[in-house]
Amino acid sequence: MRQVQKKQVEDYVELLNKAHNAIKAALKARKWDGAMELLAQCQEGAILAGNLIEDTQGEEFVTVGLLENYCELVYQLHEKLQQGKYVDSSQAHKSLHRAMTQIKNSVARDIPVRMEAVFLPYKASMWDSLESVWKAADEDPDCDAYVIPIPYYDKNRDGSFGEMHYEGDQYPDYVPITRYDEFDFQSHHPDMIFIHNPYDEYNYVTSVDPFFYCKNLKQFTEKLVYIPYFVLGDIDPEDKNAVEGMRHFCTTSAVIHADKVVVQSEKMRQIYINVMVEEMGEHTRKYWEEKILGIGSPKFDRVLSAQEEEQEIPEEWQRIIKKPDGSRKKIILYNTSVAALLQHEASMLEKMKDVFRVFRENQEEVALLWRPHPLIKATIASMRPGLWEAYEELREEYLAEGWGIYDDTPDVDRAIAISDGYYGDGSSLVQMYQKTGKPVMIQDVDIREYEEE
Repeated sequence: MRQVQKKQVEDYVELLNKAHNAIKAALKARKWDGAMELLAQCQEGAILAGNLIEDTQGEEFVTVGLLENYCELVYQLHEKLQQGKYVDSSQAHKSLHRAMTQIKNSVARDIPVRMEAVFLPYKASMWDSLESVWKAADEDPDCDAYVIPIPYYDKNRDGSFGEMHYEGDQYPDYVPITRYDEFDFQSHHPDMIFIHNPYDEYNYVTSVDPFFYCKNLKQFTEKLVYIPYFVLGDIDPEDKNAVEGMRHFCTTSAVIHADKVVVQSEKMRQIYINVMVEEMGEHTRKYWEEKILGIGSPKFDRVLSAQEEEQEIPEEWQRIIKKPDGSRKKIILYNTSVAALLQHEASMLEKMKDVFRVFRENQEEVALLWRPHPLIKATIASMRPGLWEAYEELREEYLAEGWGIYDDTPDVDRAIAISDGYYGDGSSLVQMYQKTGKPVMIQDVDIREYEEE
């Protein structure tokens, strides 16, 4: 039985106990019709509780039998009153109380509780921010875990919804997927819902379906848990400039509406707490301290486990990675971010051309694995249409030449695992990569190997 269902049964028991006191008072005052009405209501409440238990535990379950005995007792008392026979108030109350005590003890002792946890990723490439939590829930014999990828939309420049995307077919084979339109959130009412998209309607580039906005999801669960899809460089909570640069992450819709927020470290927790206290007032500090947990990011868990797993490398990648003698080239993961393109625009494209030229000329010894941020297309096409055309031309040229790997799959952990070093923009991927102990170098858009022609 689910916790929410068991709570319903416990509420029925509590109401019946209160009714017993009212029945005793009615009998004592010789209000026979009132006592009979209360007994009829007790019968109805016991039947509802019994049906709920029977649906989950079976009709032979011990508590069902106790409720049937209780119903028989209530019926006999009702019949006596209806026939005009005298019913002693104290004796009736004692009998009802004894029967209900047995039921209450059985509910507490005999009915097992199963948890239900629902995970709502939106982009498959960001699933790693929830995966280790899902695995723990899935392996718990007393928990039913559902992975329900949710649809999201590109946003047009006027803020309206554009193309819809659903990536339910892009998850690892070992992750069982439930369709979002085949799951009844109201009837299930999961104990916990986990989300990793914090923005709701406040993202200018994409939006999950409004049904899955945090403020709406709260009505369908006992606990809404937000785990960011990103990780950031740990900064000193006393560094005001650095904190100001990430303040917007701390005040998102998910942070405000979720029941629990899980961030990557204790330092990051302190930053979130301090920012929210500044926003909401010192009197709210205890609330944020209890709500925000700095117990680590599942993204780190996934990166470390991927290092120990044998990775399946596509054949077209193997062709680029292997040398003629069968040995393996060094692989450099090249990551380009949305922020760098928006900030530097054409200069960033020139930097990328320079990087490609360097690696193309050294392709006999080094393989470049270019992995652009998954939201580059949606963001740049929406906010910088002209820049998107130039970027797309560069991307098509890279693909046509065929000397490097282009990775737009959802599996970032494979790219981290098989590469020997990181080069590219500063982003959350850097924090993940550093956990591997492999070298990291951040590119500078103003430094070029070759002068512009």
